[in-house]
Amino acid sequence: MPSSPPGDRPHRVVALAQPPQSTFELAIAAEVFGVRRPGLPAHYTFQVCAEHPGGVPTLAGYELAVTAGLPALAEADTIVVPGRRPPGTPDSPASPAVLTALRQAHARGARVVAICAGAFVLAGAGLLDGRRATTHWRMAQELATGFPAVQVDADVLFVDHGDVATSAGTAAGVDLCLHLVRADHGAAYAAQVARHMVMPPHREGGQLQYAAVPLTAGQPAESLAALLEWATGRLAQPLSVDDLAARVGVSPRTLARRFAEQLGTSPGQWLLAQRITAARALLEETDLPVDTIALRVGLSSAVNLRRRFHQALRTTPSAYRRAFRGTAAH
Repeated sequence: MPSSPPGDRPHRVVALAQPPQSTFELAIAAEVFGVRRPGLPAHYTFQVCAEHPGGVPTLAGYELAVTAGLPALAEADTIVVPGRRPPGTPDSPASPAVLTALRQAHARGARVVAICAGAFVLAGAGLLDGRRATTHWRMAQELATGFPAVQVDADVLFVDHGDVATSAGTAAGVDLCLHLVRADHGAAYAAQVARHMVMPPHREGGQLQYAAVPLTAGQPAESLAALLEWATGRLAQPLSVDDLAARVGVSPRTLARRFAEQLGTSPGQWLLAQRITAARALLEETDLPVDTIALRVGLSSAVNLRRRFHQALRTTPSAYRRAFRGTAAH
């Protein structure tokens, strides 16, 4: 696990810009870690560095004015390496100086995070050897071929090992960064950041749901948005997959197909994930007993909540509360 900043010092996040830099993937890190939001504590500081400070060309045709060099990585608690090329285009390896700086930062305890094609830089530094990792689905085979020691998973939105993390293509970097905020400061705080960004705090499923259009021409997809909102407001009720299917007037089999197409998961898995997320927020923000929380989120009993919680998060509700109680407020 990455080392924690001493005392109350904000967690230092440094993004490494490399030409030609993808503006969106760099902006993801800046938006999540670098924006001060009214009413929320500033848990992070954010900085951009480059191997050669000065003007860094971008894929959008303009230059970034970067003042910090690679020594900034030596002071970072988290390093973000955003992708620097569109999927399917050739790339040149990162320089030896960059790879050495990343290895040294990781060795002293910094968390190193790749967004999209940034995984190639981490792989070049040897930080993914023997580990599961992901990148954009269009580049997954290239990563696996170029770095056979890396266990490439082409479907997931992100992979987090604690000290090293990788995300799938482009917008999946938002999922990963919000996940890191959730790991650092709890689900309630991460949900507030996501709300400010007008983003879901957690998306279900993998990236292959976006790799191809699953519907044939002339068959418009019927959005699940209304059903998801309806179900989220009724988590305390004993909702089943049959209940969800009846709500939209389809068979459970048809509903399962729509969930797979639109969310990359099953109705039952989605419903359980919402209940776990709601339980996390109540543990962080209230003093309610565990059995009361279990009833409020539709998990029936404290025993069931503890079992589901441990399966999902590898911890207990009580331990989670001790770790994150009051994080969103303080």
